[in-house]
Amino acid sequence: MTAPTTAEDILREVATGDAPVLETLAEMHLDTFERSGLDARTYFLVRLAALVAMEGAPASYIMALATAEESGATLDDIRGTLAAVAPIVGSARVVSAASNALRGLGIAEMAAERETEGRG
Repeated sequence: MTAPTTAEDILREVATGDAPVLETLAEMHLDTFERSGLDARTYFLVRLAALVAMEGAPASYIMALATAEESGATLDDIRGTLAAVAPIVGSARVVSAASNALRGLGIAEMAAERETEGRG
């Protein structure tokens, strides 16, 4: 893989999980699951709730939603998590989180489409 040459290339790498920065971030989270004592589904739903509370960026939701889904969380679980945190963080932040999640999914789709076009 060649080194990114433009800001757009770097952002695309981050959005698709190819950047070395994401590897470093992933290393920061090593062992946190085991130390939490939570089951995987609960662990990733709690992390989603924290992301909502912190007003996470759209790209952050790509990983959060993917890992929650992989852990067995359902759409109802995600809705329930958002409903549970709404009284604490406020409805505006939950609506913002939903919007950011949709933007993040759009970023991932665009990156995948561009990658597919580049191969074809």
